[in-house]
Amino acid sequence: MTISPNVTNTFTGPLPIASYLATPALCTLQTCPLTWDGVVLSAFTYIPVLSGNVVLLAIFAALLLPQFYLSIRYKVWGYLVAMVFGLALEIIGYTGRVQMHYNPFTQQPYLTQLICLTIAPAFFSGAVYLCLSRIVILNGLVASRFAPRTYTIVFVIFDFISLCLQGVGGGIAATGNTNSTVNTGRWIMIGGLLWQVVCTAIFIVVCADYYLRVRLMNPTTTDTEIIAGDEDAKLIRASLHFKLFLFGLAVATTGIFTRSIFRVAELWGGFNGSLENQEIPFMILEGGVIAASCIALTLGHPGWAFQGYWGEVNFSLKGNGSMKWPWTKVIRT
Repeated sequence: MTISPNVTNTFTGPLPIASYLATPALCTLQTCPLTWDGVVLSAFTYIPVLSGNVVLLAIFAALLLPQFYLSIRYKVWGYLVAMVFGLALEIIGYTGRVQMHYNPFTQQPYLTQLICLTIAPAFFSGAVYLCLSRIVILNGLVASRFAPRTYTIVFVIFDFISLCLQGVGGGIAATGNTNSTVNTGRWIMIGGLLWQVVCTAIFIVVCADYYLRVRLMNPTTTDTEIIAGDEDAKLIRASLHFKLFLFGLAVATTGIFTRSIFRVAELWGGFNGSLENQEIPFMILEGGVIAASCIALTLGHPGWAFQGYWGEVNFSLKGNGSMKWPWTKVIRT
């Protein structure tokens, strides 16, 4: 990453060099170099690019309106909560990176972007996990190995554990006064990200298994509601919006999985590691990938896909699904 021409290559401020080395927060781009004699004074060894971070900030902000509109119109409440929290954290995180473009020496914007951008995708994962049980109910329970509620409960719990680990780790790293404490927080964050990678991988396997079972289901089987289901369900499954919804879930899941692997590798090397101080991989594998995932989750919004029946295909904690849908009343043979 090319350093902006206005960054000094030596100390030019009125204070002694020792003062800036002891308290980097006193530095500005006009008075201090980003690094000096092997010591990193700024948050990164690069200045976050303004244009790219502003674009990402604008994308996440722009997605809030359609998420609110579609979720409220079609009463997709859980999905709305997950997406809004995730988008809000992305907006706060990239606001911090924009601030760092002007002053990379202060810690608060750095910690803000570190914590917010690390935990935000966990909320998007939660939004994705809420959809699988509805897909199972819509297609029929015959092809499913588990009750619809099982998918949501298990994966949402998994996601909550990941979120807690990343949040707690980020908090410890942000407030740590010693290298040991900061590294403890970093490793907890890595643990949360690794947990997210594993859970997403399991989710991908479960979805692939269900998809194959649906495709391979014998159409003559007497208890399959995939073929003999309600006409509304058939129309929903055949609609372009539902196909776009499924495609959007696939894009988002793949994106979150890829991004989580990247962040594990990034944090593994430490806060001053090589990958941590390369902006291009971050902008592509963090910002770009998550932005694409959020766009996919908006264009393939479940409100459109289920055509107002999102609440109808909700599961019950005491049963397999909403009894308003006759194809969920399955007696397995």
